[in-house]
Amino acid sequence: MVRIRLDLAYDGREFSGWARQRGQRTVQGEIEDALRVVLRRDETPELTVAGRTDAGVHARGQVAHVDLPHEVWAEHGEHLLRRLAGRLPMDVRVWRLSEAPAHFDARFSAVWRRYAYRVTDHPGGVDPLLRGHVLWHNWPLDVDAMNEAARGLLGEHDFAAYCKKREGATTIRTLQRLEWARRPDGVLEATVQADAFCHNMVRSLVGAMLFVGDGHRPPEWPAKVLAAGVRDSAVHVVRPHGLTLEEVAYPADHELEARNLASRNKRTLPPLPGCC
Repeated sequence: MVRIRLDLAYDGREFSGWARQRGQRTVQGEIEDALRVVLRRDETPELTVAGRTDAGVHARGQVAHVDLPHEVWAEHGEHLLRRLAGRLPMDVRVWRLSEAPAHFDARFSAVWRRYAYRVTDHPGGVDPLLRGHVLWHNWPLDVDAMNEAARGLLGEHDFAAYCKKREGATTIRTLQRLEWARRPDGVLEATVQADAFCHNMVRSLVGAMLFVGDGHRPPEWPAKVLAAGVRDSAVHVVRPHGLTLEEVAYPADHELEARNLASRNKRTLPPLPGCC
């Protein structure tokens, strides 16, 4: 078998998320079905993805891998990208196919994922041409206050207060970047980067930041919610259409095996000083 890396993008509006679901249109389902047809296989190739996105979330820099028999890749590899372009619907594109290095895993080899969330506070609403990718917030937003609040969330923490809990999964993550900037067109763009994200984490963090930005909560409030470690009813999970997975980063080839092992370890936080 040979492992193939796929770099891809999609508009999430008409998808029920990434993961294949019976009776639902999903990104994974569309790509796997297209691969089966263009490779003329009886069985459907199975994709492993860097990060499963929810219904309505977009991706510009998603990464996945698929394992194919050597002879299949040798026969179809040269023409596979163009054939997929002809088979896939227009709201999902595969931009690059390449043989992955040894030990590469789209999910476990990743060292960080970077998302962007876009929102406008223009009193007239969202530009109609951007309505599928930008949230309208009907209050003026203070970018400086939002960035002040964001600084209190950086680093390794248990983000249980900002995640939808999943059985057996840790909510400990390292948040590397969380910052806001207002673009020349007035749209506010959040850059959110972490080694990994738990379910609803980005959209919950953005919801907390917006509550600070419009003056409903002080800048120190999101960090207090984080320290409490439980879901706060005031933290709203914002709508998915403003969120885009922009980039996934991987280490050098010789570091892939070690990264895979580290990613599979369930993390715990060190005890607080004075605690046993």
